[in-house]
Amino acid sequence: MSVHVKMHPVEQVLRRISFEKSAQKLSQCPADEGFEIAFAGRSNAGKSSAINRLCSQKSLARTSKTPGRTQLLNFFSVDEQRRLVDLPGYGYAKVDRSTREAWQRELDGYLSNRQCLQGLILLMDIRHPLKDFDQMIIQWAAEANMPLHLLLTKADKLRYGAAKDMLLKTGKALKDHPAPLTLQLFSSPAGTGCEEAWDTIGRWLALPEAVAEGAPSNDT
Repeated sequence: MSVHVKMHPVEQVLRRISFEKSAQKLSQCPADEGFEIAFAGRSNAGKSSAINRLCSQKSLARTSKTPGRTQLLNFFSVDEQRRLVDLPGYGYAKVDRSTREAWQRELDGYLSNRQCLQGLILLMDIRHPLKDFDQMIIQWAAEANMPLHLLLTKADKLRYGAAKDMLLKTGKALKDHPAPLTLQLFSSPAGTGCEEAWDTIGRWLALPEAVAEGAPSNDT
């Protein structure tokens, strides 16, 4: 006898997501309207894997090992008014300085000027959190008063107790930070933290399905 497992309402919606376009410059982005959530993280943080897992798709976001070949902004359409955005990875990207600086300028412009941006999901390898790029994004979120949800990815790489310790340690380091942030454990292979992440995405995208479910807040 098979057991029916109820799917999270936000997962049901995200399963229908599709690639919309890539943009190298802000002028190439879709119209600045509706609801948008951006995913950011260093190039070794497991960002593409997380996006694919949350959207229940295997190859929605490219998991290329050559970050320098990635377009600046990749837009995925949930519906006509809702999008997810994959921002470029940093850290291990083997690109020349001028390319990196161009990325930085466009990213700064996107984060500062995109009116439809509802929140930012920052992914950090649980074994190496709060690197320079992470701190930059967190500081920007504080200055812009932008909701920020942090995923400590690859939680399956540590034992449960060690992962919880890292969660507490990272939370303590950010306790007095002015950014409106929340924090959780996440693992793409194990599915750890998907429910909590879907709750956040549902609220930020103002999905009727999430509202109907009464998705709770997960403030840290």
